[in-house]
Amino acid sequence: MAGRRPTLDDVARAAGVHKATASRALNPETRNQVKFETARRIAVAARRLGYVPNTLARGLRTSRSTAVGVLVPDLMNPLFPPIVRGIQDRLDTHGYTALLVNTDNDEARERAQFAELASRRVDGFIVATARREHPLLAEAAELGTALVTVNRTVDLPGTPAVVSDDADGMAQAVAHLRRLGHTRLAHLAGPQSVSTGAVRLRAFQQEAGPSRGAVVECTGYTEPAGRAAARQLLDAYPETTAIVAGNDLIALGALAELAAQGRSCPRDVSVVGFNDMPFADRFRPPLTTVRVPHHEMGMQAAQLLVELLTQPQAVARTVVLPARLVIRGSTAPPD
Repeated sequence: MAGRRPTLDDVARAAGVHKATASRALNPETRNQVKFETARRIAVAARRLGYVPNTLARGLRTSRSTAVGVLVPDLMNPLFPPIVRGIQDRLDTHGYTALLVNTDNDEARERAQFAELASRRVDGFIVATARREHPLLAEAAELGTALVTVNRTVDLPGTPAVVSDDADGMAQAVAHLRRLGHTRLAHLAGPQSVSTGAVRLRAFQQEAGPSRGAVVECTGYTEPAGRAAARQLLDAYPETTAIVAGNDLIALGALAELAAQGRSCPRDVSVVGFNDMPFADRFRPPLTTVRVPHHEMGMQAAQLLVELLTQPQAVARTVVLPARLVIRGSTAPPD
């Protein structure tokens, strides 16, 4: 075969099977129709020969591309790379490829990129950009587009999602601060247009009590937004001794503002984050935060989408993963 590309016929001949059997074994959607040992023998033959399936031709024949569109709002946010890695790891095992786009939290950009991915005939979408009210996803769902939201949910019944148990994570954070003796708690909430911001705020108010917990909503899940909100909070509620932030970047902004005002963390004000993003343990002080299993979240989202694509009778469901408080140096009893 020197000088030419290996074909499906070559793989079938090397594995000692019919061409149709080799085709089924190398197609993620039909692999389960072939006995395990036979499929393994065919896969070994394909690897040895260097055979690469023509997914474009398969897509033209079956209206499937074995590609999945993945939309994230901000790749600079450290929580999204582990999610994307989890998506890729699980898609790889099913023979799908992830096409990743970054929307920069811009609705017009998101719509344009969604349309571009659709024009490339992706089989479905995994969306980390979901807002509670999301016209684009509502339109896509109405057209029968296979989609799963990850890390966030949308107010759209029947849309599969993978999220963390944010309410329980917030309850753990507030309980920890109470055990330390804090009574003047505050929450720097994430944007209320997204489910994570709304769920975490609701849980904070339930656990801390509206009369005991000051709240300032941040304009985004960013360090500058966190610093601006912390400044507003500390001006209005200078007696605050503990802050629960909507995410770790907001917490980082709060730490910066505390330092700028000459307040020490945790001696003057304790700070708790949310997500346990990479390097949170290297903050000054190391950040107490709620750990969310982002890699597992991505894997589960990919699994839900594969089920939608390969099992016509699959029931849409939401997977809720446990969150866990990680205690570090940013929290201590109040003076």
